[in-house]
Amino acid sequence: MRMFDTGATRDDDTTKIDYEGFLSPLVLKRYAEYMESCRKQADGTVRASDNWQKGIPLDVYMKSMFRHFMEVWTLHRGRIANEPILVREALCALMFNVQGYLHESLKGR
Repeated sequence: MRMFDTGATRDDDTTKIDYEGFLSPLVLKRYAEYMESCRKQADGTVRASDNWQKGIPLDVYMKSMFRHFMEVWTLHRGRIANEPILVREALCALMFNVQGYLHESLKGR
C-alpha cells in the first residue's frame, strides 16, 4: 500500500508492468510520423492507420525486415552517406516489420 502526502492511498505498483518506463515518447512520435507518411498509396488512396492489422504474411515481413536491416547496417557502416534522416527512416521501416511480425506471431498466424 502506498500513502501520499495528501492522504490518498493506492495499492503497491512494484509488481506491475511499467509501460511508460519501457517506451520512449520520442521514438513513438517519430514512428507515428513515419507511419502517417506511408498511408498514401500509389493510386492516391489513403489507407487506414491500422490497415496492417488485417494481416500480412510472416514471410513478407521477414523479407522486408531483412532489406531494411541491410539498409540500417549499410548506413551504420558508412557505405552510404550516414545521414540521420536516412537512418531514422530505415529504422522506422525496420520497426514496422518487427512489430508486424510480432503482432502476427502473437495472434498465432
